[in-house]
Amino acid sequence: MKNVFRSSTLLIALALLGTFFMSACDKKDDPKPVTTPTITGVVTSDPNFSILAAAVTRAGLADALNQPGTLTVFAPDNKAFTDAGITADVIATIPVADLAGILKYHVLGSKVMAAGVPASDAVVTLQGQKLFASKNANGVFVNGIGVKTADVAASNGVIHVISGVLYPPTASIAEIASGNPEFSILLSAVVKAGLAGAAAGPGKFTVFAPTNAAFEAAGLNQAAIDAASVETVTGIVQQHIIATNVYASDLINGATAPTLKNGATLTINTSPAGVKLTGSANPFSNVVTTTAGTTYNITATNGVVHVIDKVIL
Repeated sequence: MKNVFRSSTLLIALALLGTFFMSACDKKDDPKPVTTPTITGVVTSDPNFSILAAAVTRAGLADALNQPGTLTVFAPDNKAFTDAGITADVIATIPVADLAGILKYHVLGSKVMAAGVPASDAVVTLQGQKLFASKNANGVFVNGIGVKTADVAASNGVIHVISGVLYPPTASIAEIASGNPEFSILLSAVVKAGLAGAAAGPGKFTVFAPTNAAFEAAGLNQAAIDAASVETVTGIVQQHIIATNVYASDLINGATAPTLKNGATLTINTSPAGVKLTGSANPFSNVVTTTAGTTYNITATNGVVHVIDKVIL
């Protein structure tokens, strides 16, 4: 009986040991669940975002970008920062409040995948100012800056890597015109046309802005503008304005766009960049593409301005 008891006990022990061993093997072989990092996690773990990570930390936004949510971040990589003359050392000198404002201008409060970016529209950022987004055959853009890598997944939203740094606009189209003496004739024409309020108000306009030299070359000096009828001046001004945001990156060769003037459309050229009235025999008015943000792609609170070398007639 003792031998039978011992044999039974041994069999039970072996069976339990086998069960434990198999269970241990099963647990060892089970793959660990993949955890998608937060926006902060993505930024701080990628060496290509080291300058952005330093900026986020200095601005005190790391915790905010680590919380659950549905954010969209347009994230400049290191090359984008250094191309703008911004290094980690420069980040350390920017006042925290200013840095936080710049970074918040790169963030939307809702999750927007690249496929959901409209052809042309304005969205409000966490900073409070409008960001002008577009999508066309050239890609996806924000304020004319291209998305290099879209739809980088994060547990609390999505990241789009961009090729430049975004700066919150500080002036309306009207303020940009009034602050540059080269636009004095244009400004007087806008005022005479009764469009000063629109140029200063909310919107997402595109203005192709002739300089004083361009007006004078067309025989439209200040005296001529003063002598012309309101109707004539209004028509001239309106055909320089499109009622949506169009950056240089949105120009598609041969495309047309309606202006504020009823029945007047612009035909677009890209080599070089320029616009003309559709059907007009006049040459294209070329966009002065000397310096982004200064002569073209000048982002305003209510749209974008491009300097042109001829009046659109």
